[in-house]
Amino acid sequence: MNATILLFPGTNRERDMAIALEKATGRKPSITFHRETELPKGTDLVVLPGGFSHGDYLRCGAMAAQSPIMGAVRDFAARGGHVLGVCNGFQILCEAGLLPGALLQNAGLRFLSMDCVLRVERAGTPFTARWQQGATFRAPMAHGDGNYFADDETLDRLEGEGLVAFRYADRNRNGAARDIAGILSPNLRICGLMPHPEDLVDPLMGGEDGLPMFQSLAETLVSA
Repeated sequence: MNATILLFPGTNRERDMAIALEKATGRKPSITFHRETELPKGTDLVVLPGGFSHGDYLRCGAMAAQSPIMGAVRDFAARGGHVLGVCNGFQILCEAGLLPGALLQNAGLRFLSMDCVLRVERAGTPFTARWQQGATFRAPMAHGDGNYFADDETLDRLEGEGLVAFRYADRNRNGAARDIAGILSPNLRICGLMPHPEDLVDPLMGGEDGLPMFQSLAETLVSA
């Protein structure tokens, strides 16, 4: 599996993501700067990691969504490519129109840095194949704008089409609508979530709770 991680000014989780991907695949991912206009040849997976792209000016992810590389990401997604956005990456995917809804400021108006418990709402996807539906796992949170919002029609569609990937299974600290922590595109090939599974992929990190996501992607894309 050939993965490329996008790097924007202010991104700060690219190394964590690279560790997770290499552990699951045995291959180092490439890093693609936001000013590039093409993805590396043979890319199977595009990953938008966490951080504070462009200092979170305007809205989180709004400026990054207009970066030159995002045209290539849109084309890649339109061809059925797999895309993962975590935290700021989720915000960018929503601002770019690749996923519906928006991430608003946390309900308590405070930055949250702590572990949470996520529940897998949709098993059998490229991002969740290693989990059973209803399984729970621990993931770190680190965000000030993780409050997922969409209108009722969009929320009903996500629920009805089984496009909610993850929900907060413990206290919903950021106020996200219907406890939604992560969602999927209709073709199940784009996923965005706020917590950081890449920060729990090794015992030295405190556990391997997040590793199944990257193993799921590796197995799916190697067999594709």
